[in-house]
Amino acid sequence: MNRKIPDKWQSSVKAAKATQIAFDMDEKIQLEIRKEALEAGLSPSDKIRDILGLSVNKRPKRPRLTVSLSSDDYLVLADKYQLSPHEQLEIKKKLMDDLIQYVNNNQ
Repeated sequence: MNRKIPDKWQSSVKAAKATQIAFDMDEKIQLEIRKEALEAGLSPSDKIRDILGLSVNKRPKRPRLTVSLSSDDYLVLADKYQLSPHEQLEIKKKLMDDLIQYVNNNQ
């Protein structure tokens, strides 16, 4: 069965065929690559591509930090912030405030 891929998905075909590889390297090497990536405003993956002489996506990326939170984490945070665990947007706002305060206090 050879079905045609819809036009709107054509740009994703190339990415879907890419293979992600992981490197088990000395922690010192990983840390240096991560540090250089951060200083250059790149992701570690883009820095590795740069080092290897491969093309790097030049589009600016929205800088963001991520963290995964379980339902148990939301219970703890809701208690900390005196909110309901279902008020995830409000919890996120409080988390952002805490992170900003953390950085400001440590500078």
